[in-house]
Formats: sequence, C-alpha cells, structure tokens
Amino acid sequence: MMDVTDVLVRLAAVLVAFLVLPLLVGQAEHKVMAHMQGRLGPMHAGGFHGWAQLVADGVKFAQKEDTVPAGADRRVFQLAPAVALVPYLVVLVAIPIGPDGLVGQAVDAGIFFVLAVLGIGVLGSLMAGWASANKYALLGGLRAAAQLMAYELPLILTAASVAMAAGTLSLPGILDGFSWWWVPWQLVGGAVFFTAGLAELQRPPFDAPVAPEEIIFGAYTEYSGLRFALFLLAEYAGIVVVSALTAVLFLGGWHGPAADRLGPLWMLLKTGALSFAVIWARVAWPRLRADQIQKFAWTVLVPLALAQLALTGIVRVVTA
Repeated sequence: MMDVTDVLVRLAAVLVAFLVLPLLVGQAEHKVMAHMQGRLGPMHAGGFHGWAQLVADGVKFAQKEDTVPAGADRRVFQLAPAVALVPYLVVLVAIPIGPDGLVGQAVDAGIFFVLAVLGIGVLGSLMAGWASANKYALLGGLRAAAQLMAYELPLILTAASVAMAAGTLSLPGILDGFSWWWVPWQLVGGAVFFTAGLAELQRPPFDAPVAPEEIIFGAYTEYSGLRFALFLLAEYAGIVVVSALTAVLFLGGWHGPAADRLGPLWMLLKTGALSFAVIWARVAWPRLRADQIQKFAWTVLVPLALAQLALTGIVRVVTA
C-alpha cells in the first residue's frame, strides 16, 4: 500500500509542477521582455510590477469565443492542443529532481524515452495545420515538421554522448555517476543540445513556423480562446522541459553544495537560469529564415554533435 501511495504522491507532485512552472515562465517572459524592451504594458495589471498580468491573460483567453473553421476537420482540430501539450507532462515524470531516486517514475532507458516522447509534440502542430483548412496554417505545420527532422539529429547525438560518458541510459543513473570534470569537455554538446531543443520548440530565433509577417501565426492561425492558450502553455512547458533536460545531462542536475539537502533547489535554479536564457534569446536575436534554420542545423549543429560524440568515445577509451 505504501508503494502505491508513494507513486501517487510523486505523480501528484509532477502534476503540480507541470501546472505551476510553465505559468511562472510565462509570467517571467512578460516581465523580462518588458524590462529589456522598455514595454510598460505588462507592468500595470494588478498594481505593483504588474503582478496580475498572468491572471489578466487567463481571463482574456477564457472570455474569447472558441471558434472552429467551417471547413476544418473538427475532431482533429480540437484534439491538436492536447497532443501538443501532454508529451511535456509525460517527460516531466521521468526527470530526476533530487538525490535518492527523487523522480516521478524512473525509466531504465530514460534518454530514449524522453526524446521519443518529445518528438510526438510536433504532431500537434501538424494536426492543427492540416485540420484548419487554411493554407497558411498548413504551411506553418509543414515548416514545424521540417524543423523537427533537422534538429532531432543533433539533439539525439549529443544526448547519446552523455549516455556514452555515463555508461547508462537512465537519467537518475547519469546523475548518480556525474562528475564535474564532465562539464568542460561536454560543454559544446550541451550548447548544441540546448540550441536544438530551442529550435524544436519553435522559439525565437527559430520561430519561422509561426512568423506572423509571413504566415500570420502558422499552424495556430485559426485557434482562439482556451485552445490557443493550451498551445501557449505547451510552449512554456516545453521551455521548462528542455531546460530541465539540459541541466540534468550537462550541468549536473541536482548536484551542488549540500546536494543531499538542497538538491531540488539546485535543480530548480539551473532550470530557471536556462529558461531565462530562452527568454533572453527571444528579445536579443532576430528571426532566422526557414532556409537559414535548415542550413544551421545541417552545417553547424550536426558536425559539432558528431565531433562531441567522437571526443566522448576517445575519452572513454583513454580513461577505461
């Protein structure tokens, strides 16, 4: 009975984190962009520092009319937001946040599991684009699929490099065997992994699939109200997941001073710092064209990921 209770408590904790952390990232994005771009709007709702901006956004989306295009495939159109969102919840279950097996559910082949599940999220964009009966939405969905195929390879190669260094595919196992000397020689792989994850989330500067100047808002053009809000929630949940995975694989996850007591705090701080970097990139970098995005993946990130994998193999042989 205790085992069942323990599992339920862990899953409840993951669900709470899934509902809270993406909203905090969304609130932080409003504030960071307001400061960096001198935008006063997000600083007014609720008084001090615009603390109620997130509440105001939620009320706004709830009041908007939920429309479905006349020519749309209604079932697929309505299901797409959930398909985009749920994979991030599933991935959070497998991410360790502290020592002594503090994880929702340990998975033996954790790296393969999380990467496979993350790849499902793009189906939400494809479903939304195809079902909307809108040529701009369809073009946005196809761009998202092409971007996923390009950036999935460096993402997998750099994750494989960490698995090779640790000698295990288990995420808790990787952290149990973590050594700080990994960080310098896995640094390039970490940068490639984080950048590829940013591209898969279609975040700036890799947001060509939703470029409003070209294709209105890509696959999500026909969405409104709470369904559109679910796509935004999926985006923020993706930021949390990619940041947490980068922290686990390349920055030691919960490792830090007094990790036995402060492990979850270190994990939260590293995830938060990387999430801030995602927001900063949106403000600081101009959008790449679709062809530039593809070229960057195949001519820069893939060779760097292969070089990192080769370096890891050499180090493993030399230190064996």
